[in-house]
Amino acid sequence: MITDISQLDPSKTYSYSDYLTWQFEEWVELIKGKIVPMSPAPSTYHQRVSKNILVEIGSYLRKKRCQVFDAPFDVRLQHKDNDNEVFTVVQPDICVICDPSLLDERGCNGPPDLIIEILSPFTRQNDITVKFDLYEEAGVREYWIVSPLEQIVDVFLLENGKYKLLKKYAAEETLNVNVIEGLSIYLKEVFE
Repeated sequence: MITDISQLDPSKTYSYSDYLTWQFEEWVELIKGKIVPMSPAPSTYHQRVSKNILVEIGSYLRKKRCQVFDAPFDVRLQHKDNDNEVFTVVQPDICVICDPSLLDERGCNGPPDLIIEILSPFTRQNDITVKFDLYEEAGVREYWIVSPLEQIVDVFLLENGKYKLLKKYAAEETLNVNVIEGLSIYLKEVFE
């Protein structure tokens, strides 16, 4: 039994099947079979921004088909029936899943419709490069990169398999959520 992250070989490739057996306290993600430790607990402001977005989306989606989830929540980006064939498991800050068949008791098995990552100093580079590419490759239809310090949200939409920057929203603007028809979020309330 693996009870400490130090027992794992960082050069080895691991699957979701391995991931499910680990019994240590640290949160990790699995990126193409490699272990990526999660950052220390986010700042209070990061969590406030996350909660504000979650509440806005969650209130709108009440009794609707789409569902919103926040970390910790396992997202297996590639839909597979065999855990030994899953090599990427991420913990997005927030995700929206509109296809209920992708949900199981362990999280999401396939690409969510919307993923939101809220930048922190520790995760910034990973969120704007590695995860950007992962989400694009997996077919996540909409990806937001939220910069709490700058109070900006970059919204990317998947077009022909590639992300296109739809708009860079500032705190004074209202963001229209593309994959959730009818939902608009006034960003001033998100960044309060």
